[in-house]
Amino acid sequence: MRLLSVVIILLLSYGIQAVTRYSVSGTITDSSTGESLPGASVAVAELPGTGASTNLYGYYSLSLLPGEYTLIVTYLGFDDFQLKVNLTRNQLIDVKLIPVSRQLDEVVVSAVRRNDNITSDKVGVEQLKIREINKIPVLFGEQDLLKTLTLTPGVKSIGEGNGGIYVRGGSNSQNLILLDEAMVYNANHLLGFFSTFNSDAIRDLTLYKGTAPAEYGGRLSSVMDVKMNEGNNQSHHLSGGIGLISSRLMMEGPIVKEKGSYLVSGRRTYADLFLKLSSDPAINNNQLYFYDFNAKVNFKINDKNRVYLSAYYGRDIFDFAGRFGINWGNSTVTGRWNHIWNGRTFSNTSIIFSDYDYKVAIDLNPFAFSILSKINNLNLKHDMQFFLNDKWNISAGYSGVYHTITPGQVEAPAESEINPIPQQERFGLEQAVYASVNYKPSASFVLNAGIRLSSMMMLGPGEFYSYNNGLITDTLQYKRGEVVKSYFIPEPRINLSYIINQQQSLKFSYTRNTQNLHVVSNSTGSLPTDIWLISGKNIKPEIADQLSAGYFRNFGDDVYQFSAETYYKWLYNQIDLRNGADIRANQHIERELLFGKGRAYGLELMLKKKYGTLNGWIGYTLSRTELNIPGINEGAWYPARQDATHDVSIVAIYDISERWNLSGTWVFRTGNAITFPSGKYEVDGQVQLYYTERNGYRMPDYHRLDLGATYTFPKRGAFESSLNFSVYNAYARKNAFSIDFEQDPEDKSKTQAVLTYLFTAMPSITYNFKF
Repeated sequence: MRLLSVVIILLLSYGIQAVTRYSVSGTITDSSTGESLPGASVAVAELPGTGASTNLYGYYSLSLLPGEYTLIVTYLGFDDFQLKVNLTRNQLIDVKLIPVSRQLDEVVVSAVRRNDNITSDKVGVEQLKIREINKIPVLFGEQDLLKTLTLTPGVKSIGEGNGGIYVRGGSNSQNLILLDEAMVYNANHLLGFFSTFNSDAIRDLTLYKGTAPAEYGGRLSSVMDVKMNEGNNQSHHLSGGIGLISSRLMMEGPIVKEKGSYLVSGRRTYADLFLKLSSDPAINNNQLYFYDFNAKVNFKINDKNRVYLSAYYGRDIFDFAGRFGINWGNSTVTGRWNHIWNGRTFSNTSIIFSDYDYKVAIDLNPFAFSILSKINNLNLKHDMQFFLNDKWNISAGYSGVYHTITPGQVEAPAESEINPIPQQERFGLEQAVYASVNYKPSASFVLNAGIRLSSMMMLGPGEFYSYNNGLITDTLQYKRGEVVKSYFIPEPRINLSYIINQQQSLKFSYTRNTQNLHVVSNSTGSLPTDIWLISGKNIKPEIADQLSAGYFRNFGDDVYQFSAETYYKWLYNQIDLRNGADIRANQHIERELLFGKGRAYGLELMLKKKYGTLNGWIGYTLSRTELNIPGINEGAWYPARQDATHDVSIVAIYDISERWNLSGTWVFRTGNAITFPSGKYEVDGQVQLYYTERNGYRMPDYHRLDLGATYTFPKRGAFESSLNFSVYNAYARKNAFSIDFEQDPEDKSKTQAVLTYLFTAMPSITYNFKF
């Protein structure tokens, strides 16, 4: 900690020049809505290579010698803005950009400049903006951020009905998903058919596959930072969409014009209403739906202070004739305060709450019971940014998260013959201090280096056990607040970018990440019933070291863009289950775990046509993910469940006219690794399946074609509307949801594999409106 302070002081001292410099700073916003524009570019015409980009809150700062300058502000989808500045003192200048009046043709993966993929210091980063993905065909005709992400290299799903995303070989639980800084768990509805994120309420998403800024931590594979819209502070609007099985509605407008705004959105599916049409009570009494709400308000107190409050609540309900049901959901609340200390110093302070829970209920009289699990976090976070000059920027901050976890306890009514099985709550305090430096000595070279010093403390109260080969060796009692076990791990990270010229660049990164929340599951799918555990006496923090490198090349005035990225991960303290492990309502679940190491490596290629009447991309990923855990496969390396060797995505978008747009996507993935029986044997007349190698088989390869068409109606005053037609899985491929092994009814000496699939071709139509 002392060393970190010395480094920051030295760097701050370096930024103090003998010659007086002045700052020009401010916030860049959309003139039509008042939304801040993160990633907008501010260049100085008289000083080529000198400039800045706005931060996550639209704030920029430049430090220049006294003189007259021309500032050029650019942002994709907006008219360029030029401003003359006579810099004789520090100046605060806010800029409002005007959206272009014509329809843009850019594809999903966006940038603030045509060649930003070349000049940016980022490697392994994908950025999506909602206004740019509305042409991608998806299931049930609704825009979906997570499904669009799986069309990019290095990001994949592993089958139908599995809503999880798997980034560079990591598991679904190794992604940090943030909605306005709040952690979101199981970010899916209807077992993955819908994303948690209602596109009406979302502004943009940034996915870090490689090295994330030092302010992010807590997961091994990726960081998905999702930002909600702030609401229109110029005028009131109502928008929404009506589809075959879901509808949504959003309201936004000013609280005080130019100063504050609100946004409220809601969404619900109603597939269960069609079940009511059946005369069969076993069908018409079932429930199958989800709903979610987003809300956000913000207010500009003065030129230096702005506050935000955002919230999310979502719930899924499955109930099958009152005999079996699952309901689960997330809720989050984020309060933020932005403060500009001076022209060179910006801070953000956040208090964040998130909660996730699920309940599985079974009512088979007299065996009625339910399984309840939940996890919630309370987080305090403070970030500082120091804009020293055109070469040096520094960020630093602190994050403290208090975790409370209830890992799957059994509850039962008094008349049930099932005995309740309570589980002890577990508590943990996860803290980190971090700092990073962005250094740009020339127009050709950018260095971004950071360090995150993270600690984890498991806290009482409760009984805590020690195990050896699955047997209890010791039991200790701890009081509330007592430290049961603590860990401290430094997490260095570095990005290096060399811009060869304006058409090509090389980038390199190294990062170390740790994870203190762990998921165990004996399911091959991404279910809401996974069990979360915390690092402690028996479970060490998971650790990943990742090296990645990329080559980026543009052609034809930046219309065509090519990238090749490769990575290698070393994984430590990886977790898997013993053979035959029982993890449901098991207070000694930790003795069912085995620990070892892993590795993941791959190559990601993308060729993209970014502009024009026809645009899109082709993406390809070649990858492997393997584990080596003593006690499994006799100590040999074996594929992780999410391992899939080949992944191909083709996306095409064609603008026929101002009214009609056509689009199509085709995806192919190697089947993921899975454990199938290798034989069978008979015990007391009952056939038992015999399993040998863990994950030694593959699900069938997955592929499908999606098609879409959108017609935009002529605008009538302030009223805008469009009609979207789409077909999911257009050639009706029967992709496997699961494969079960059953006795052949025709020949009981044989075993047959039974494939279950969810969809063939699924057409949909959605009407969207705004006024």
